[in-house]
Amino acid sequence: MWRRYSSLRRVRRVIAIARSALGIGAAALLASACGTSGPVQQLELPEEEALAMIVSPAAEADFAAALEAMTSDDPVEAELRLEQFVLEYPQFPGGFVNLAIVYGRDGRHEDARAALDQALELEPMHASANHQLGILLREQGEFAEAEQAYLRALDSAPEFALAHRNLGILLDLYLQRPSEALQHYRHYQELIAEPDAIVERWIIDLERRVGTADDAARLAQGDDA
Repeated sequence: MWRRYSSLRRVRRVIAIARSALGIGAAALLASACGTSGPVQQLELPEEEALAMIVSPAAEADFAAALEAMTSDDPVEAELRLEQFVLEYPQFPGGFVNLAIVYGRDGRHEDARAALDQALELEPMHASANHQLGILLREQGEFAEAEQAYLRALDSAPEFALAHRNLGILLDLYLQRPSEALQHYRHYQELIAEPDAIVERWIIDLERRVGTADDAARLAQGDDA
């Protein structure tokens, strides 16, 4: 019988299971996804979403098996397990989000979008679903829509580190708004446990570019005067 766990101890154990399976810092049961600027994707979830979940031992076991398949490079097994999971537990948005990851890795963007739509129908402000939607929209060239999806993710989870990183990438490379990108890269660095050396290089480059642009603007204003 379903019940909400009154103790954080059980939820923390669930988080630890997912963290162990993924080998990263901020994963959680019934979780979902984040992407990066390249082909590598991680699973990550703001912890407060996990703490609000209603889970059962059966759901915990089924999802752990799906995670194991996803992280052991067995996409067919992962897809089968996640499709079965969302059939048995259709009330959990995270199951659909992870299924969207599997579809996306296989290039099945329409299926991925349909899975994300199902997650967002259950919970329109679900941080991980909106974040993954932002990644998908960016890949399809829908940059303005991707920005809105990332912002919804951050509205729900302001400390969702990878959402700041990916929004920074969008603003930097695709929307040509370096000052805003710089803010999100800095916020990302503040939120993670260890500084990201790659993002640090991006920050240095953006600081130089933004500073150069500001200098040029001041010179132009001086010429106009």
